[in-house]
Amino acid sequence: MKKIIALIVVFTGLFFTASCENDLDQDNPNKLTTEQYWKSENDAHAGVNSIYAMFYKDGLWARWIYFRLDLTSDEGYSNSPWVELADWTRFNYINYNFWEGNVVTWRDTYKAIFRCNQVIAYVPEIPFQNEDDKKKVIAQAKFLRALHYYYAAILWENIPVVLAPSKPTDTPAQQNVTEVYAQIEKDLNEAFADLPASWTGDNLGRPDKGAAKAFLAKLYMQQRKWTEAKGALDYLVTGSGAKYSLTANYRDNFTDANENNSESVFEIQFGDQRKGDTGEGQSAAVSSNRAQFFAPRSIGWSDGQARYWLVDAFKQEKNKAGNVDTRLRYTLFYPGLEADFGDKTYGKNWEWNNDEAWFRKGSRDYYRNNEDYYSQVNYRLVRYADILLRYAEVLNELGNTADAYQYVDLVRARVNLNTLAVAHPEIGNDHDKFLERLKMERVLELAGESLRWEDLKRWGDLDSQASVDKIALRDPDFKNFVVGKNHRLPIPQSEVKNNPFLEQHPEY
Repeated sequence: MKKIIALIVVFTGLFFTASCENDLDQDNPNKLTTEQYWKSENDAHAGVNSIYAMFYKDGLWARWIYFRLDLTSDEGYSNSPWVELADWTRFNYINYNFWEGNVVTWRDTYKAIFRCNQVIAYVPEIPFQNEDDKKKVIAQAKFLRALHYYYAAILWENIPVVLAPSKPTDTPAQQNVTEVYAQIEKDLNEAFADLPASWTGDNLGRPDKGAAKAFLAKLYMQQRKWTEAKGALDYLVTGSGAKYSLTANYRDNFTDANENNSESVFEIQFGDQRKGDTGEGQSAAVSSNRAQFFAPRSIGWSDGQARYWLVDAFKQEKNKAGNVDTRLRYTLFYPGLEADFGDKTYGKNWEWNNDEAWFRKGSRDYYRNNEDYYSQVNYRLVRYADILLRYAEVLNELGNTADAYQYVDLVRARVNLNTLAVAHPEIGNDHDKFLERLKMERVLELAGESLRWEDLKRWGDLDSQASVDKIALRDPDFKNFVVGKNHRLPIPQSEVKNNPFLEQHPEY
């Protein structure tokens, strides 16, 4: 299982030497230089594998990016005793150089992009026995570069676009977010052309054509390019790439027991075989810290919690058997979990109040009674349920609300809910009513999966005081939200200071 992790070679020497210079401009004789490397197929494969290793860094999917995508949204919050950490989920940005809230995610994003750029620049000159294998290596790098730029654009918007291996003295120009999006689109389309339709064996978990189309759909939807988004989604839902299906068991998407399943479009491969830190050494961990930081008190650090309005949202509609939506059981920990579903989870060692909840997806309560820094549970970055709900949203935006129902119904049917038309006949073919209901359908299916922040931005819910005031009714942190400012993060001030072509966002 997860053999792709075993192929990841973090060759520190190459990247250190290629990206750092000292005052004497001397080569370290114990480390490879760029000129010495990039000679063989093995070098190329190790190079692309090193990009995947960036998923395991603090600033990205090992830890801190969840604070930006989940806790800053109205689904989550932080009540951490570390006040500055919690403040960065409350839109209280004082120190723009706060490491855990801003700088480390910026650093690791561009570090990942640097590794992508090396592969894209140097691999074309390496002789391969099979040219298709070379194309696949480069295509993976383009996909991963697009992925990292996508989340950077979601978080900071106007950022430098670096497309070649960089040096410490470089001062790349800042690009408008529309230009960032254009580069992401280019990378994804080029990656799609050369990625395989699927991977097998040791390579399972790498991006395929479906993953490229999924991120294209996300990209187009954030720009409200509905026709283009439908074209990308067509491939996944009705076209030649329609190989996906919902798993029968909803929870199979959040444990290590059934990973890379029929519902997986792209997931980050985590493992617990190495117990090191998140640095560049050979013992560096390939694990997720999310569960440790988001677990209830006494189980983990509890620096991140879920808003209790989510619990109430799940209880608004019973399933066909008259029971609570079973997705609540596997989405959240909350005081009524045992009463509603009979789940004792970790046992009786809870420390909670009646109005508290925590994210359960990705937790390991199904076989242990505590968390640590070495969770092996893969993170499903894109799954088919999300694609189906996106398809419904796009069809509604294109004026085809009637056809959109069926894709929502597929998601609802898995958990034995009535069809949308039966449960909510008041919607009819009304675009606005359908969209409002779809917003809730996405919450019920996808809560705690790092999608809510981009959803709020796409829907324009962060663009007016009236809509932000509505959010603040369920998440009081949004009382701090300043329209026209907090929809994006400040750029780390250290980056602005060191680059004359990089300007801080004017609202900051």
